[in-house]
Amino acid sequence: MNGMKNIINEIIDYLKIPIFTVGGSTITLWTIVYLSLLLAALFFLTSKLNKIVVYKLLAKSKIELGVRVAVATIARYFILTVGFIIILQTVGINLSSITILLGALGVGIGFGLQNITNNFVSGLIILFERPIKVGDRIEVGDINGDVVNISMRATTIVTNDNISIIVPNSDFISSTVINWSHTDRKVRFNYPVGVSYKENPENVRKILLAVAESNPGVMPMPKPDVLFSKYDDSALIFTLRVWTSDYINKPGVLKSQLYYEIFKRFKELGVEIPFPQRDIHIKEMPKLYSTDERQENI
Repeated sequence: MNGMKNIINEIIDYLKIPIFTVGGSTITLWTIVYLSLLLAALFFLTSKLNKIVVYKLLAKSKIELGVRVAVATIARYFILTVGFIIILQTVGINLSSITILLGALGVGIGFGLQNITNNFVSGLIILFERPIKVGDRIEVGDINGDVVNISMRATTIVTNDNISIIVPNSDFISSTVINWSHTDRKVRFNYPVGVSYKENPENVRKILLAVAESNPGVMPMPKPDVLFSKYDDSALIFTLRVWTSDYINKPGVLKSQLYYEIFKRFKELGVEIPFPQRDIHIKEMPKLYSTDERQENI
């Protein structure tokens, strides 16, 4: 027992060894350990409290999820700030002695954290205004996918290839964002189809409408329609317009299904699918010299 007590006393004495001094406060190893434990507990408790407020206390209210998350997040950061100050005073660190140091560090950190602050504020705007929300199909820049998570710094988008892309929140505020499902998950796609000039446009229209109406992914209402778009160089161009809510996240699949069936119907009914054609006229170059003249010049 005495040996164990001696070991404990040695550890305690070791933890009380001063490491450095900030202002009038002496920082020991025990101070750092104690501070770390309190901060870890503070972050853990505020995280749990945040989830309880969002998903239990406010779950039955009429407040939208994005607003609940934003309010709870702001409250959490406020509690963290107050808790951090209280913890510093609890461990014996004199805040007045490090005010100047924190001010100098704050200026330097402020310049270095401009992007983080920008993304944080942008995250608050997104959560309150809700231009995008979890479950939306969006397109920003070259990224196209479903929103699966919106945090205070970045938003996670999952593409059709199941690749998660982390996009900074500031990109949604400063860039143009296409939200395919902002109001509802119903969208219209336009698919061009070309046929030969010898085909009857009315017959082509009937075939395209029959193909669209037979596809289960195409909504019956609003009805699909066909536009006679233009006279192209080698073809008559029609635009098949269809509405869908099932293929909003995979328009290429619906396009492939319709094109497969259109090609099949055209083959069965003898509708000609054109290809670019060009007439090339080759003119002979005029003879500049006769044979005798060329020999004389040589």
